[in-house]
Amino acid sequence: MGRAEERRARQRGGHRAAPRRPRSAPEAGSAPTAGSAATAGGRPAAGGKPAAGGKPAKSLVRRIFSWKKILGTFFGVCLLGILGFIGLYLYVDVPEGNAAAQRQSNIYKFSDGTILARDGKVNREIVDLSKVPRKVQLTFVAAENKSFYHDSGVDFKGTARGILNTLAGKGKQGGSTITQQYVKNYYLNQDQTVTRKLKELVISLKVDRETSKDDILAGYINTSYYGRNAYGIQAAAQAYYHVDAEDLTVQQGAYLASLLQAPSQYDWAVATDTGKRLVTARWNYVLDNMVEEGWLPKAKRDAMKFPKPKEPKGAPGLDGQKGYLVDLANQQLEQQLMAQQGLTQSQAESAVVENGWTITLNIDRKKQAALEKAVKTELTGKLDKKKRKVDGAIQPGAVSVDPRTGKILALYGGQNYYEHYYNNATRKDYQPASTFKPVILAAALEQNATTQDGKPITADTLYDGTSRRQVLDHGTKVGFAPPNEDDVDYDDITVQQAMNKSVNSVFAQMGVDVGMDKVMSTAGKLGMDTKGMQAVPAQTLGSMGASPLEMAGIYATFANHGAKVTPSILKSAEKKDGTADIPDPIGGQVISRTAADTVTSVLTGVVDDGTAKLSVASNPLRDGQQVAGKTGTSDENKSAWFTGYTPDLVTSVGLFGEDPKTRAHVSMKGATGLIPPPGRINGGGYPAEIWAGYTFGVTDRAQFDLNTTQGAAVEPTETPTWTHTPTQTPSQTPSSEPPTSHTPSQTPSRTPSQTPPSQTPSQTPSQTPSSEPPTSPGTEDPLDPEDDFGQLGQDQ
Repeated sequence: MGRAEERRARQRGGHRAAPRRPRSAPEAGSAPTAGSAATAGGRPAAGGKPAAGGKPAKSLVRRIFSWKKILGTFFGVCLLGILGFIGLYLYVDVPEGNAAAQRQSNIYKFSDGTILARDGKVNREIVDLSKVPRKVQLTFVAAENKSFYHDSGVDFKGTARGILNTLAGKGKQGGSTITQQYVKNYYLNQDQTVTRKLKELVISLKVDRETSKDDILAGYINTSYYGRNAYGIQAAAQAYYHVDAEDLTVQQGAYLASLLQAPSQYDWAVATDTGKRLVTARWNYVLDNMVEEGWLPKAKRDAMKFPKPKEPKGAPGLDGQKGYLVDLANQQLEQQLMAQQGLTQSQAESAVVENGWTITLNIDRKKQAALEKAVKTELTGKLDKKKRKVDGAIQPGAVSVDPRTGKILALYGGQNYYEHYYNNATRKDYQPASTFKPVILAAALEQNATTQDGKPITADTLYDGTSRRQVLDHGTKVGFAPPNEDDVDYDDITVQQAMNKSVNSVFAQMGVDVGMDKVMSTAGKLGMDTKGMQAVPAQTLGSMGASPLEMAGIYATFANHGAKVTPSILKSAEKKDGTADIPDPIGGQVISRTAADTVTSVLTGVVDDGTAKLSVASNPLRDGQQVAGKTGTSDENKSAWFTGYTPDLVTSVGLFGEDPKTRAHVSMKGATGLIPPPGRINGGGYPAEIWAGYTFGVTDRAQFDLNTTQGAAVEPTETPTWTHTPTQTPSQTPSSEPPTSHTPSQTPSRTPSQTPPSQTPSQTPSQTPSSEPPTSPGTEDPLDPEDDFGQLGQDQ
């Protein structure tokens, strides 16, 4: 036998295989012999095995998906893709550049359709690349595309990712080269479609072949949007540093290059702490890349300091309140485009600013005028910075919302958009102070929380109101003992009375009783941006930052019986090629109706028998209108608030002390000539007076529909809580003795209306407004206990 035969024989156990013979079907009636179960060709019959020497049967999957077929299909698809791309490359021409021509005026309208503003003058001046310092040019390359000078103009991986994300509905474009971004800015648009991305790919390849890298870079930095209504590096250099592009330093260039990632978020003048941190990190990233590429000596880079931009100036045609309204409308539209189309922030801003939108706002023209008039009548008309330096530091802000629809009906961002670019209605850098206390109560009610001795927290629960009393957590001191205003001790006091008088020691203890993590969670559900906030007892004094817009949303949720209200200024937004979907500002239930209505009921006591009584309850314009609200004054008198509501209108008013040159937080004491001591701007003073002057002129007369058995609106106290007369000194001086040892809270051992012996009861409040005129702001109660002066609540 041959070698092959011998090898096969050894494999079969040493026996030589018998020669193959053709098989024939068994004769009729004969029994099948061994192996006859196999079918012709060596394939087994049903249930049989392959015959000796037969090939194993191929499965159905292997017969359909053989490697030859898979390989052939792969090469076929590749060939079709290549042919398709060649066809696309031949079909798509580089269009005429028309970036400037594409910019169209945005038209902004009041809710009734009348024109508010037309924002359409493109702020762009093209400069030759030779006018831009070489190292400033390189900051953009280092920021966006380090391989710019030797790539083909396209990031195939990033483009493929963008197309796949678009097909998957995510829509975010990532990894674009400078050439691709230039093509998108100058030749195309910001649409997130597969067709646009494929065009961008083809045009970028052609532009890279036909245009020099310097011309591409020049086009990129001259067409990009930098924020502050600035298109191109020349406009940006003027907007941020008040210099021409040719005079920019490397540090300044690195900042402008960093801006392109998120212009509004990274604008130092309006950036949050997070935004400032992110743009600083981006700035460092740009300079580090320059060192890595050998474009900047490390020694010089190490010596560079972050170049803070100059203060911005309002755009022409947006004087008064117009600029603030337009800015907020643009911001909310950008947020919608980012959420719905997957645009980056930079892309969303470019897609909104001067892009031919007709944007109708929810702003009610009459209410807007009424709010502006109230601010002028009650406050700004009394400011004289020539007589009093502090008057130049007063910055008012306000937002008015319909709690049933979530529409922002009026907004006050500052005295003039030209003079104060920063929007006081949306700024989050000042403490909301005691206006945060209702959130603590809401958390207690929602969580069915109990006191330290296990008693339910209700409007009638008694707490120890001793000033500087150590907060306890089941017998353990937590290291927090906030003073009440002027160190007034209230002894045992109900939650209702504590809210009326804004007693710090009570709400500090209540926050620990509930659990500060639950308090901050409730704040987040109600609409406060709690990201990065610590759940510590000091937050009970409202020591975090918040805006009038946020506080209006929180109180609107209370007014809307616990259904979430996210205030919206947008009614509609449309342009030639489509419309933007505007989400419903009213969301789902975030706290129970009973909890929300109980908070509202308790807050009526603040107006009728508390810190807002003189300015709101006694206002002759009230005419029986039911009102809920809360005052707040931060430590060192750097901010003062009143956020209040009727059944159909919620308005938050804040006053902020801001140095006009440095923008540092400063005290407002003595403003408008208030005579010390102490000359404070209290929440129950000007903020509440602005609120009343506006609200009582525009609101409908309505009563709250409350589903609760608690609070002042349900069952008023038999005798009102006490107040100090303007000249009366505190009934007791701060005790130097250690805090009392009794439990911080207990169930009522007397009627809630009982007056502490050390205080003089005030007159029983009338259900109808007083006929006497309200007290002048210059004579407001100097011992108003609504001020929040806490050890850990200091302005930072």
